[in-house]
Amino acid sequence: MAAVRFLTSDDIAELASPAEYVSAVRNGYRERGNGAPAEPRTRLDSADPPGFLTGYFAILPEMGAMGGYTYAAGFGHRDAQFVLPLFDAESGELLAILDGASMNPSKTGATGGVGVDELARSDATEVGLVGSGTQARGQLLATATVRNLDHVAVYSPTESNREEFAVRMDSHLDVNVDAVDSSEAAVSGADIVITATTASEPVFDSEHLDPGTHITAMGQYHPEKHEIDAETVARAKYVPDLRARIESDAGAYRNALETGAIEEGHVHGELGEVVANEVPGRETDEEITLFDSGGTAIETVAAAKLLYDRAVDQNLGKMIEFSPASEAFPGR
Repeated sequence: MAAVRFLTSDDIAELASPAEYVSAVRNGYRERGNGAPAEPRTRLDSADPPGFLTGYFAILPEMGAMGGYTYAAGFGHRDAQFVLPLFDAESGELLAILDGASMNPSKTGATGGVGVDELARSDATEVGLVGSGTQARGQLLATATVRNLDHVAVYSPTESNREEFAVRMDSHLDVNVDAVDSSEAAVSGADIVITATTASEPVFDSEHLDPGTHITAMGQYHPEKHEIDAETVARAKYVPDLRARIESDAGAYRNALETGAIEEGHVHGELGEVVANEVPGRETDEEITLFDSGGTAIETVAAAKLLYDRAVDQNLGKMIEFSPASEAFPGR
């Protein structure tokens, strides 16, 4: 029997800061840029009851970790649960099982933070944020660790939600955060635009983007849904988290390709290739850059290893027993 650490959401909720998540995730994407294996998500949809089951995997040898993320959302429970197995990348032994719910906005936000750091102008100070949920919060917290922000304009369709978000984040960050009454007002004049929504259609018009803007789009990972319009994809240096996603769930890219706004080969490079200096990031102050963040196991494994190491140091979690195949398989 092997002792495996089980970590609840409460165990890991306060183990790392936004800046520490960004650092770990950046290292994970650097490994990917240098050839570490990772696969896009596999998603199984159910019509009755409505819901989906999805998962993805990555191996990060330099971190000494590998694993994935599996979660179900919807169905009769109308909720979501996240399971994250973490393995030792050298021995293959199972190190931990994490309840991955509380870390999700932090590791996803950290990926957006890495994208901002690599692709936004170094003097970017103004953020236009479309969305006011937990994922929007994670994106803003991470972005604030990589740029010296002066002002954030946040829009979401429900006035009370955007007002509450602005008040909460204004008090949490040393940044002026204002709720605005349209996506145009949020996006216009912004150096960094972040979309974190559940929208199936574009949430802003490309004509409202100024030259030199960076966009992080992280709200959708479905081939038929896109919160970014085709013209924005066409205008932008387009960087996905994984190139393989453009064939499956990168809805904004698929829409731009199918409508003729772009041609095959529009992908500039993966985020990991930019981090590893295999392809350039931003090259001029005038170009528009777009990071399409659909979610991968790269950030998931990198963040999980950070949390696991902290948990071991602080003796957090509960040890449970797992049988290796050599012990459990009948007749062996």
